[in-house]
Amino acid sequence: MEKLRKPFQGLWNVIRFNWHFYVVALGLTISCLLLTRALTPPYKFTAEVLLIFITGSVCVTLFVTWYVYDCSALYQFTWMEHREKSAACRIVNIHAGFDETSGIIRKKYPLADLRVLDFYDPKKHTERSIKRARRAYPPFPGTQPVTTELLPVESNSVDMVFSILSAHEIRTQEERLTFFRELNRVIARSGRLYITEHLRDIPNFLAYNLGFFHFHSRKVWIKTFEQSGFRILEETKTTPFITTFILFKNGTLS
Repeated sequence: MEKLRKPFQGLWNVIRFNWHFYVVALGLTISCLLLTRALTPPYKFTAEVLLIFITGSVCVTLFVTWYVYDCSALYQFTWMEHREKSAACRIVNIHAGFDETSGIIRKKYPLADLRVLDFYDPKKHTERSIKRARRAYPPFPGTQPVTTELLPVESNSVDMVFSILSAHEIRTQEERLTFFRELNRVIARSGRLYITEHLRDIPNFLAYNLGFFHFHSRKVWIKTFEQSGFRILEETKTTPFITTFILFKNGTLS
């Protein structure tokens, strides 16, 4: 079988899309190293501690990134293997400007009616990493630009909706609720919604330090699901750092 991803693809993408953070970290590391040679105790000790903290944090972040995006089963989507690969299956994959998953879904469901939607808005989603990713990777063929307020999809018409590492880019609870209510509208009565995300929790704090504030907590996600009319069918961990919620419309489980 053809490999879906190249070795170290995930780690390399994170580094090149977020290189400005690593440049700052390198600058701080060099500064602390010079200070350890120039200062006298106890200031030298402080500089040494900072040096160890910065280099240690960067190394841990890069190692976890490599583990999650290159060594784990994240892109194998094992949590959807139970779904029937039906020719009549209708799928929507929705992302926020950077799409690494539509090709994988197409390979897993070659007979499905797959629509890919992109809710990236440069006025709202100002992260440099997304802009760099969009320049590096062309969109999946047929991708439609959309807004989080209105999806161009018929009500109760989709069997599966995927949002893989993208819904966290919606930063306000109000917009998030609007988006998930739209997802609820388009999903069929027996359909499923798959949300894969990092969480703002202890493992991601240890891995990404202050970067974990870019993620949302499990409590926030649960509140969003409940208020938009979803219930959790299954919650699974691909790694300690990645959670997938499989949702269904409230009151429609069969």
